[in-house]
Amino acid sequence: MTYSRITVDPSQMGGVPCLRGLRIPVATVVAMVANGLTRSAILDAYPALVPEDMGEALRFAAEALLEHELPMVAIA
Repeated sequence: MTYSRITVDPSQMGGVPCLRGLRIPVATVVAMVANGLTRSAILDAYPALVPEDMGEALRFAAEALLEHELPMVAIA
């Protein structure tokens, strides 16, 4: 899958995936969604973002999870 809005630059933000070359990590946007913020609230917090950025950030995160084995702890 290709992502036109996700950029990785080793000289910016330690090389973490960001949105459109901005200093806004994908993980930050995904965490905000996970914490219950609405799209509107996230866009208000980061005026440089557009709704398409948020959708691509979530797709990127979902794809990243599919490609990695995550350690799971059994809960008794």
